[in-house]
Formats: sequence, C-alpha cells, structure tokens
Amino acid sequence: MKFFTITLIILLVLLQQRLWFGKNSWPDYQILKHEILSQTKANDQLKANNQLQYREIADLKNGLEAIEERARNQLGLIKDNEVFFRIIE
Repeated sequence: MKFFTITLIILLVLLQQRLWFGKNSWPDYQILKHEILSQTKANDQLKANNQLQYREIADLKNGLEAIEERARNQLGLIKDNEVFFRIIE
C-alpha cells in the first residue's frame, strides 16, 4: 500500500510539473490568450478601416462630389471662371 501511495504522489507531481512548466503549460496559455486579444483588437481596427475604404470607393463610383473633392484637394484643380488663392504663411 505504501508503494502505491508513493507512486501516485510521484505521478501527481510529474503531471503538475508538466501543467505548470511543460510544453503548452498554463503560462503559455495565458500568453497566447493575451496575444489573441491584442490580435482581435488589431483585426477590428483593420475591419473598420476596410469599411471606411469600401464606403469611399462606393462614393467615388456613384457620386461626382467625391471626385471633385479629390481633384481639388489632391490635384489642386479649379473650375472654369473660378479664382484660386494660395496663402503662404
């Protein structure tokens, strides 16, 4: 009976050692859990950015106002009979 008890205690210690210090242990699980949360947040930000890009693409395909705004802001274009003033500080 004493041999059986010692064997069970040794087995319990070995299993606990593997749980806390072995491959795929509890600390590894916590690290992976934290990495998953941070990656999920990054993915959510990228999804929001993608949605914004999709809305902008749809606006460019459907409306002339967005195209005109881009032409004015990025290319510096002006309409006919329009005066453009550039103020340099």
